[in-house]
Amino acid sequence: MDTFSHALWGKALFGYRGSKFSPFLFGAAPDLIAFLPFFIFKLISRSSSTDILGKPEIVEIPLWVFNLYDFSHSFITAFLLVGILLYFKRKIFAFAALSWPFHILLDFPFHTKEFFPTKIFWPFSNFSVDGISWATPEVWLTNLSFLLVFFFWRFKDKVKSKL
Repeated sequence: MDTFSHALWGKALFGYRGSKFSPFLFGAAPDLIAFLPFFIFKLISRSSSTDILGKPEIVEIPLWVFNLYDFSHSFITAFLLVGILLYFKRKIFAFAALSWPFHILLDFPFHTKEFFPTKIFWPFSNFSVDGISWATPEVWLTNLSFLLVFFFWRFKDKVKSKL
Protein backbone atom coordinates (compact mmCIF):
# COMPACT_ATOMS: atom_id res chain seq x y z
CA MET A 1 0.00 0.00 0.00
CA ASP A 2 1.20 3.53 -0.55
CA THR A 3 2.80 5.39 2.35
CA PHE A 4 0.18 8.14 2.38
CA SER A 5 -2.65 5.60 2.79
CA HIS A 6 -0.77 3.98 5.67
CA ALA A 7 -0.47 7.36 7.37
CA LEU A 8 -4.21 7.98 6.89
CA TRP A 9 -5.11 4.53 8.24
CA GLY A 10 -2.94 5.27 11.27
CA LYS A 11 -4.90 8.43 11.94
CA ALA A 12 -8.24 6.82 11.16
CA LEU A 13 -7.83 3.95 13.59
CA PHE A 14 -5.39 5.15 16.24
CA GLY A 15 -5.60 8.93 16.21
CA TYR A 16 -8.46 9.64 18.55
CA ARG A 17 -7.04 9.18 22.03
CA GLY A 18 -5.12 12.37 22.64
CA SER A 19 -2.48 11.95 19.99
CA LYS A 20 -3.10 14.00 16.87
CA PHE A 21 -0.03 13.61 14.68
CA SER A 22 1.90 10.58 15.92
CA PRO A 23 -0.55 8.06 14.36
CA PHE A 24 0.30 9.55 10.94
CA LEU A 25 4.01 9.11 11.66
CA PHE A 26 3.71 5.60 13.11
CA GLY A 27 1.48 4.57 10.22
CA ALA A 28 4.03 5.71 7.66
CA ALA A 29 7.17 4.81 9.66
CA PRO A 30 7.84 1.34 8.19
CA ASP A 31 7.97 2.77 4.66
CA LEU A 32 9.86 5.88 5.72
CA ILE A 33 12.53 3.80 7.47
CA ALA A 34 12.96 1.59 4.42
CA PHE A 35 12.66 4.03 1.55
CA LEU A 36 13.46 7.56 2.77
CA PRO A 37 17.23 6.87 3.05
CA PHE A 38 17.19 5.41 -0.47
CA PHE A 39 15.27 8.42 -1.79
CA ILE A 40 17.80 10.78 -0.16
CA PHE A 41 20.67 8.66 -1.54
CA LYS A 42 19.20 8.89 -5.05
CA LEU A 43 18.63 12.62 -4.65
CA ILE A 44 22.20 13.26 -3.52
CA SER A 45 23.75 11.02 -6.14
CA ARG A 46 21.41 12.53 -8.74
CA SER A 47 20.73 9.16 -10.21
CA SER A 48 19.87 9.66 -13.85
CA SER A 49 19.05 6.00 -14.53
CA THR A 50 15.48 6.32 -13.22
CA ASP A 51 13.00 8.93 -12.20
CA ILE A 52 13.64 9.79 -8.54
CA LEU A 53 9.94 9.61 -7.65
CA GLY A 54 9.06 6.65 -9.85
CA LYS A 55 9.14 2.97 -9.00
CA PRO A 56 12.76 1.84 -9.36
CA GLU A 57 13.78 -1.34 -11.09
CA ILE A 58 14.38 -4.08 -8.52
CA VAL A 59 17.99 -4.55 -9.66
CA GLU A 60 18.75 -0.87 -8.95
CA ILE A 61 17.78 -1.15 -5.28
CA PRO A 62 20.71 -1.80 -2.92
CA LEU A 63 20.60 -4.73 -0.48
CA TRP A 64 20.49 -2.38 2.52
CA VAL A 65 17.06 -1.12 1.41
CA PHE A 66 15.72 -4.68 1.52
CA ASN A 67 17.28 -5.14 4.97
CA LEU A 68 15.66 -1.94 6.24
CA TYR A 69 12.35 -3.03 4.73
CA ASP A 70 12.51 -6.42 6.46
CA PHE A 71 13.39 -4.73 9.77
CA SER A 72 10.66 -2.12 9.58
CA HIS A 73 7.97 -4.47 8.26
CA SER A 74 8.31 -7.11 10.97
CA PHE A 75 5.77 -7.61 13.75
CA ILE A 76 8.78 -8.30 15.99
CA THR A 77 10.06 -4.74 15.49
CA ALA A 78 6.59 -3.18 15.68
CA PHE A 79 5.46 -4.86 18.88
CA LEU A 80 8.86 -4.35 20.47
CA LEU A 81 8.36 -0.62 19.93
CA VAL A 82 4.82 -0.74 21.36
CA GLY A 83 6.14 -2.70 24.36
CA ILE A 84 8.91 -0.19 24.99
CA LEU A 85 6.42 2.68 24.88
CA LEU A 86 4.14 0.86 27.32
CA TYR A 87 7.05 0.05 29.62
CA PHE A 88 7.98 3.73 29.81
CA LYS A 89 4.32 4.58 30.49
CA ARG A 90 3.71 6.37 27.22
CA LYS A 91 0.21 4.94 26.73
CA ILE A 92 -0.92 7.67 24.33
CA PHE A 93 2.05 6.99 22.06
CA ALA A 94 1.78 3.22 22.53
CA PHE A 95 -1.81 3.35 21.28
CA ALA A 96 -0.76 5.52 18.33
CA ALA A 97 2.16 3.15 17.67
CA LEU A 98 -0.35 0.39 16.93
CA SER A 99 -0.49 2.10 13.53
CA TRP A 100 2.86 0.42 12.83
CA PRO A 101 1.69 -3.21 13.12
CA PHE A 102 -1.50 -2.26 11.30
CA HIS A 103 0.69 -1.00 8.45
CA ILE A 104 2.34 -4.43 8.34
CA LEU A 105 -1.04 -6.17 8.45
CA LEU A 106 -2.13 -4.17 5.39
CA ASP A 107 1.11 -4.78 3.50
CA PHE A 108 1.29 -8.51 4.13
CA PRO A 109 -1.45 -9.59 1.68
CA PHE A 110 -0.89 -6.71 -0.74
CA HIS A 111 2.76 -7.18 -1.70
CA THR A 112 3.93 -9.70 -4.25
CA LYS A 113 7.01 -11.87 -3.82
CA GLU A 114 8.53 -10.00 -6.76
CA PHE A 115 8.55 -6.56 -5.14
CA PHE A 116 9.22 -6.31 -1.40
CA PRO A 117 7.39 -9.29 0.08
CA THR A 118 6.49 -8.55 3.71
CA LYS A 119 8.32 -10.92 6.07
CA ILE A 120 6.15 -10.45 9.14
CA PHE A 121 8.28 -12.51 11.53
CA TRP A 122 11.72 -11.35 10.40
CA PRO A 123 14.47 -12.00 11.69
CA PHE A 124 13.11 -15.33 12.97
CA SER A 125 11.48 -16.33 9.71
CA ASN A 126 11.46 -15.24 6.08
CA PHE A 127 7.83 -16.30 5.71
CA SER A 128 5.85 -14.14 3.28
CA VAL A 129 2.98 -14.60 0.85
CA ASP A 130 2.70 -13.84 -2.81
CA GLY A 131 -0.10 -11.33 -2.42
CA ILE A 132 -2.09 -9.14 -4.73
CA SER A 133 -0.29 -5.92 -5.62
CA TRP A 134 -1.81 -2.95 -3.82
CA ALA A 135 -1.47 -1.01 -7.08
CA THR A 136 -4.21 -3.07 -8.77
CA PRO A 137 -7.29 -0.91 -9.27
CA GLU A 138 -9.54 -3.19 -7.21
CA VAL A 139 -7.28 -2.99 -4.15
CA TRP A 140 -6.41 0.68 -4.53
CA LEU A 141 -10.00 1.81 -5.08
CA THR A 142 -11.27 -0.35 -2.20
CA ASN A 143 -8.62 1.15 0.08
CA LEU A 144 -9.54 4.68 -0.98
CA SER A 145 -13.26 3.98 -0.56
CA PHE A 146 -12.83 2.59 2.96
CA LEU A 147 -10.67 5.55 3.96
CA LEU A 148 -13.25 8.04 2.65
CA VAL A 149 -16.11 6.25 4.40
CA PHE A 150 -14.19 5.99 7.66
CA PHE A 151 -13.17 9.65 7.74
CA PHE A 152 -16.69 10.76 6.73
CA TRP A 153 -18.10 8.65 9.59
CA ARG A 154 -15.60 10.16 12.07
CA PHE A 155 -16.39 13.67 10.84
CA LYS A 156 -20.13 13.04 11.09
CA ASP A 157 -19.74 11.71 14.67
CA LYS A 158 -17.62 14.72 15.63
CA VAL A 159 -20.21 17.16 14.28
CA LYS A 160 -23.05 15.23 15.97
CA SER A 161 -21.25 15.26 19.34
CA LYS A 162 -20.91 19.06 19.20
CA LEU A 163 -24.67 19.52 18.79
